[in-house]
Amino acid sequence: MAATRGELFAGVTVAIITPFKNGEVDWDELGKLVDWHCEQGTDALAPCGTTGESPTLTHDENERVVSFVCERARGRTKIMAGTGSNSTSEAIRMTKAAKKAGANGTLQVGPYYNKPTQEGYFRHFAALAEATDLPIVVYNIPGRTASNILPETLARMAEACPTIVAVKEATGSLDQASQVAALTDLTILSGDDSLTLPLMSIGGKGVVSVVGNIVPRDMMALVKAFAAGKFEEALQWHRKLFPLCRDMLGVATNPIPLKTAVKLLGRGNGEMRLPMCPIDAAGEAKVRQTLVNYGLLKA
Repeated sequence: MAATRGELFAGVTVAIITPFKNGEVDWDELGKLVDWHCEQGTDALAPCGTTGESPTLTHDENERVVSFVCERARGRTKIMAGTGSNSTSEAIRMTKAAKKAGANGTLQVGPYYNKPTQEGYFRHFAALAEATDLPIVVYNIPGRTASNILPETLARMAEACPTIVAVKEATGSLDQASQVAALTDLTILSGDDSLTLPLMSIGGKGVVSVVGNIVPRDMMALVKAFAAGKFEEALQWHRKLFPLCRDMLGVATNPIPLKTAVKLLGRGNGEMRLPMCPIDAAGEAKVRQTLVNYGLLKA
């Protein structure tokens, strides 16, 4: 398969949770989390993404979390820092801080809520690319931002800005991903765990994963099998992982079910910040059953 621009992030990047304790970032737990992923061999970590509850982190906290994760990882894994914002100047500020902290790249969500035009998207990402030389992974998730960055706009951005290297494709549309693959040499990463295999079949190179928070090695086994041409093996991993992706993550908005799973597995307290809140007993029972079915918990 032809090489793409952001091969640095081919493989599995885990969008890690931000552990909280009594409303504050739990630095001890965050440190343990980074160490665990380094031991697991996780290809890269993305702190301060949607899964890290970035909308409720202050900008100061965002910068501190990114800096902490970079320092704790000490080059043992790559860091794709979530430094996106719906304010271009704020995104630039946080991205410059991530560069200074030693991040390998930045995950930049399309500006949310203010719904820019396609020209606005282009100018936003061009301004970011001009302000810093950190490799940029564009995060296109219309379900959260209320607007789609069209393939033509991504192609225009890629042509104008060499440091835009990849797209985290979370439109849920294989047609759109195919168009991006046809129009650009950007590295395409799945933004939906359950679509990792289908996306790789049309040229994708990996995933920015949520379930990788609990089963990073299994997710990496899928991606590595496909990359090695072991399609039957990749399909077996897809079929094993699919119920975990669908049944757990479908219970409530991410990261609610994931933090519930982390708590049930004894890997944290599951604390979230409002407006994210715990699920009811029925929802928790569903998450538990999914973990039992996967073999992560005993019945």
